[in-house]
This record gives sequence, C-alpha cells and structure tokens, in this order.
Amino acid sequence: RLNDLANAITGQVRGPLSVGCLQTFAQVVLPQLRRSFVSRYPEVEFRQFERHQAEILDGIRQARLDVALTYDLDIPADLEFEPLVKLPPYALFAPDHPLAGRTTVTPQDLAPHPMVLLDLPFSTDYFMEIFRPHGLRPKVVERTRDMGVMRAMVANGFGYSIANIRPQSDRAPDGRQLRHVPLSGADSLRLGLVLAEGAKAALTIRAFIDHCRERVTLDALAGAPP
Repeated sequence: RLNDLANAITGQVRGPLSVGCLQTFAQVVLPQLRRSFVSRYPEVEFRQFERHQAEILDGIRQARLDVALTYDLDIPADLEFEPLVKLPPYALFAPDHPLAGRTTVTPQDLAPHPMVLLDLPFSTDYFMEIFRPHGLRPKVVERTRDMGVMRAMVANGFGYSIANIRPQSDRAPDGRQLRHVPLSGADSLRLGLVLAEGAKAALTIRAFIDHCRERVTLDALAGAPP
C-alpha cells in the first residue's frame, strides 16, 4: 500500500508487480507482453508465475499475485474479471486423422474418436461441457497436464484434442505436423485478467490492465485467425 501511495503521489508506474498466467497459454502470451510492458515502464519489478486455474485464484486471494491472465473459468464472486478477447475452440489432429481435412468439426464428429485430454483444474470441466449438452461423452484415452505434451501426442496419432489458443507454429514440440480445425457448436472462452476487488486502485496494476487491453487482441495473439 505504501508503494501504491507513493506511485499515486508521483504519478509514476514503478515497484513490484507479480503477474500470474494460465500455464496453457503462458508461452504464447506472457513473454512478449512482459517485454513490451517493462520496456514502457522500466522501473517496474515484474515477476511472473505460470500456474493452473486453481492456483491462480488462490494466489490472488492470498496476495501472492497482483493480477493474472486467464480464462473466465468459474471466477468466484469475490474476485474481479476484466475481459480482453474472446477465443473460440478448435480441434487438433494429426495430418492423417480422418477429420483433419474438414473445414469445421462438431462435438458429434469428435465423440467417436480417441481424445487426448489437457487435464487441468477447471479446464477439464470446460472440455467435458462441450459434449454434455449433446448427450455425448468423449473417449478420453490419454491425459496430460502439459500443453506441449498434448500437442506432441496428438501429432503422433494418439488422438485429437481441443484448445482455445494456439502457438504460431502448426508443429508439435517434436517437429511433427498438426492440423487445427475450428470447432462449431461450442462456447468460446474469454481471455482476460483476474484480480482482487479494489486492486485497480493501484497505479501499476491499472497501467498493466491498460497495456493488456492494448496488446492482447485476437489479431495480436500468435496463430490466432484475424
């Protein structure tokens, strides 16, 4: 609070800032966002933390994080969410998968095929909910908590998967090719910022929110369609 008061008096953006980011898209969003922010505000002591959703919410509540980039997945009422961009889901396939050549796919198309599930708190519920309204249940054959491992398993033919954000490259970490096909009949996720109630009173946090609004757009995200 003393840091916040000093910044408010001087009008300077400086001091410590602890930023969390959902680990599923941290590699795509956080490094370039951090670079542009600290270049603009060099007196900010920027600390970053890649976490899953439950850890992010707990970190905000325990004041270990000042603000975090994440999806609007079960944000509790005592925290605030600032939406930035809406991201529709897509399915990932190996090039020889029978659905890889489609222009779009539906939950009904996916359900009979083996699925590699990105198995993280809250994220799993979102993926399951894609199928539930249609009376379907996906055939989960593999689970992983790592985005890169999921992409590599899909590329090596273990099954399809679902995601809402994609790296610029259409290759898995092991170099194998991937196909990305839009998934219709499923809700988009909103990517945004979660923070404690009243946190926007801090000048440094407000500056980071404004910077994210400027930088985190659908066109700016690597690999996202315009």
